[in-house]
Amino acid sequence: MSKNYRILDLIRRGRTPLENHLIDGLIDGRISRREFVRHGSLLGLSLPLLGRIGMAAGFGAAPSLARAGAPGATIRVGSSVPAAAIDPVTIADAGGLLVMQQVAEFLCVDGPDLVLKPALAESWSPNTDGTVWTFKLRKGVKFHSGGEMKADDVVASIDRLADPANSSNALSVFTGILQKGASKKVDDYTVEFHLDAPNGNFPYMLSSDNYNAVIIPASYKGGYEQSFDGTGPFKLEKYTPKVGASFVRNDDYWGEKALPDRTEFTFFTDIQPQILALQGGQIDIINQMPVLAGVAVLNDPNVDVISLKSSAHQQLHMHCDEGPTKDARVRRAIALCLDREKLAAGLMKGRSALGNDSPFAPVYPSTDTSVPQRKQDIAQAKQLMEAAGAGQGFKMTLTTERYLEIPEYAQLIQNWVKEIGIELELNILDQSAYYGDAVFGKSNWLDSAMGITDYGHRGVPNVYLAAPLKSDGTWNAAHFKNKDYDQMAASYIAALDLEAQKATAGKIQKLLLEETPAIFGYFYDYLTATAKGVAGVQPTAMSQLFLEKASKG
Repeated sequence: MSKNYRILDLIRRGRTPLENHLIDGLIDGRISRREFVRHGSLLGLSLPLLGRIGMAAGFGAAPSLARAGAPGATIRVGSSVPAAAIDPVTIADAGGLLVMQQVAEFLCVDGPDLVLKPALAESWSPNTDGTVWTFKLRKGVKFHSGGEMKADDVVASIDRLADPANSSNALSVFTGILQKGASKKVDDYTVEFHLDAPNGNFPYMLSSDNYNAVIIPASYKGGYEQSFDGTGPFKLEKYTPKVGASFVRNDDYWGEKALPDRTEFTFFTDIQPQILALQGGQIDIINQMPVLAGVAVLNDPNVDVISLKSSAHQQLHMHCDEGPTKDARVRRAIALCLDREKLAAGLMKGRSALGNDSPFAPVYPSTDTSVPQRKQDIAQAKQLMEAAGAGQGFKMTLTTERYLEIPEYAQLIQNWVKEIGIELELNILDQSAYYGDAVFGKSNWLDSAMGITDYGHRGVPNVYLAAPLKSDGTWNAAHFKNKDYDQMAASYIAALDLEAQKATAGKIQKLLLEETPAIFGYFYDYLTATAKGVAGVQPTAMSQLFLEKASKG
């Protein structure tokens, strides 16, 4: 299709220089339509406006949404048991956040395409340097308990999460970005967030990407399991800890009313009983299904598998300040032992993307795809070991968690590094023993010289860039301290412009290939299984499950 410059000029008149630069990138072909829509949504441009710009730029209309299914079903879900009491401030596990998200909503939602969509906020925009973001709230939204959601509720909800005294799980997101007291009410339907430093990806920190950031009443004092108060399309019918929960349609919902009459959640301690329940017709959905345990389901004609590309990965850290991996050449040698194509095709059954030893997953628009992919090269690995004075090899312990396919991944690494003389002893622990208190000195995860840790999906790489890799990172198990890296990470996080993000991402990717404090072997797909005839289910790679459009055939 040809470009309509008259319409483009009309649209440009009310836009900021930053927004017009993004439009230029689409017209000139420097960025793809997918990148344009995703980054435009981040800057607060509405999806209809982004669609009009795409049409005027010659890309044709966006595909229309599938039609709605029949109302009235009961949708039954199998999930893991919540690990602790359900509380928006502290919840940190997939089972708990799944239940909470059924009733409570976010300012915006990060979809499977990483495009931000308005929810409780109608729009948002940054100031010129990205230090202040202003969110406009939706009017007429009611909590299940009756009051209208306003700016006071948003400020109180985010302040709770940013307050170090509350031991909030979201401190991993907000520390160094947003302090308690920096969320400010402008009027009943406008909130400004004053950041510690410029941040080009900040709306993701207030979206479903930060699963604690649900908006609940300002009056909340704890005891969430007694109320389950929120603004969502479903409201609580019954919750039984360790057993399950049920929800019914919220007929006072601000948006389109949910299709299902009810949703039921059954908690399971293991994946195999969930698979048997799905195949036996007792449940309709398995929220998350690991690849290896779910092989039978992947080939079952009575089951549909929803597969989402994600940034979730199993990160292998190596101490950079002591022991045999102190030398970057040894760390690179270990990384060169991995056969990543075999990992993706064999271990992950084709349900993953290759990792290139940085957090920049293929799913991110800002990833620099021109950086060469690291491949297995045993000869070069042996040369690096010799040059580092480690040609005779050494013994080392690899400590990790018993979770998903990690034990099998550890065994593959153990076999591969034998070829360069490294003997790895595997120390595979249950998750509670591996993570410990999750602070240095009291955690096998953070204190092990070499370890594999599961990192769940994030819609932007900010947390991965900071917590495990910055010199002062709270999860820096590799003891990686590099001033150049710290500056690059800060530059990436501050950048508002997609092309500036890409330029910095390329520098970071090259530096991490050189230093290799951690190995990113693959990024695994997030899999949700549904019974045939169940439609309209929308999972996210964060373990959330949006069921308001779900139906049964």
